[in-house]
Amino acid sequence: MKTPIHVTSEIGKLDVVMLKRPGAEVENFTPEMMPRLLFDDIPYLPVAQQEHDHFASTLRDNDVEVLYLEQLAAEALDAGGEAVKDAFLVQMLAESGYAAGILHHVLKDYLLSMTTQEMVIKIMAGVRKNELDFVPLDLVSAAEEQDYPFFMDPMPNLYFTRDPAASIGDGLSINHMTFPARQRESLFMETIINHHPRFADQGVNVWRDRNQTTRIEGGDELVLSDTVIAIGVSERTSANAIEDIARNLFAKDSGFEKVLAIRIPHNHAMMHLDTVFTMINTDQFTVHPGILGEGGQIDTWTITLGNDGELHLEHDRDLKRVLKQALNLDDLDLIPTGGGDPLIADREQWNDGSNTLAIAPGVVVTYNRNYVSNQVLREHGLKVLEVLSSELSRGRGGPRCMSMPLVREDL
Repeated sequence: MKTPIHVTSEIGKLDVVMLKRPGAEVENFTPEMMPRLLFDDIPYLPVAQQEHDHFASTLRDNDVEVLYLEQLAAEALDAGGEAVKDAFLVQMLAESGYAAGILHHVLKDYLLSMTTQEMVIKIMAGVRKNELDFVPLDLVSAAEEQDYPFFMDPMPNLYFTRDPAASIGDGLSINHMTFPARQRESLFMETIINHHPRFADQGVNVWRDRNQTTRIEGGDELVLSDTVIAIGVSERTSANAIEDIARNLFAKDSGFEKVLAIRIPHNHAMMHLDTVFTMINTDQFTVHPGILGEGGQIDTWTITLGNDGELHLEHDRDLKRVLKQALNLDDLDLIPTGGGDPLIADREQWNDGSNTLAIAPGVVVTYNRNYVSNQVLREHGLKVLEVLSSELSRGRGGPRCMSMPLVREDL
């Protein structure tokens, strides 16, 4: 291991991964709040935790070291000392809408009264108004948000650790996310990288930080090889953010030489590239047939660095041809979700049938509820490890979404 982050493929043997065990945040809201928090349902927490523990155990049984976001964040704050904790809280409160004022100080004192681990868990779970003996006197709280139950919103999407940051080579992107409901999440990863003894001053490159105006999320970032990454032009990742990270990767000697920008439909059902397309072996990919036009057509741009020092873009609509050229393959196997049946494909894609996590070449972790797609994968020679999924899937994310690989073995 060269650095504490080392990921040069989607399929190399997974050695270290970061997860977030679902906590109070996944049910600490009402149906009326679901659009605001980007959720379609409210999971039953005890079962969601059992399912997540089964997922973590499946990884450990396959010799993967499992780290937890909530523990790493608390350890980083403790390692940084009081000044780091104070700066973290000031930033978190500012991004929660309290940059200054009486409520800023009340919330800060309340959170500082806890242990660091309790404080991190409370921020993730959200701070309800009835927890504090405080009546706001400002007009907004008194007149406009009187009935809203939270001072600080919960972060139910946190168990999808893939999105706030993405490991790329010996570094990562720490992401400016699209919607306000998720934008605070990447502050935890920034704190871990800067202050946790496992990561701070260990040669970890930050290819792009969270202090940007253009949006990108880890579910759209796929490391196809040690020289090629694919990024989805999606509901959650903009084209100008892709150009920006491409420039940074090329300029900073990351080792990456090509960025494939793949345009997918911009909607909630297909919010990230990895919900419709994942790499699972050296020459095998899952793909939701709904993103492909006739003959496997989809807009794809190959981005390289031109001789003039500017980005060079080459457009193609044949995804299979683009992948073969970029990865130097004679042929490849695009495996359709649901076996290509339109009804089954849409149903299982909604439950993340395409969101497979490769833990070694040809070995994937999937949700057990996507039994048709899982059988198709087995028929294509894959080893499929199924994990429980009745409650976790309500968050609209699968095994790849729920995991941030930190270290993979090189192919």
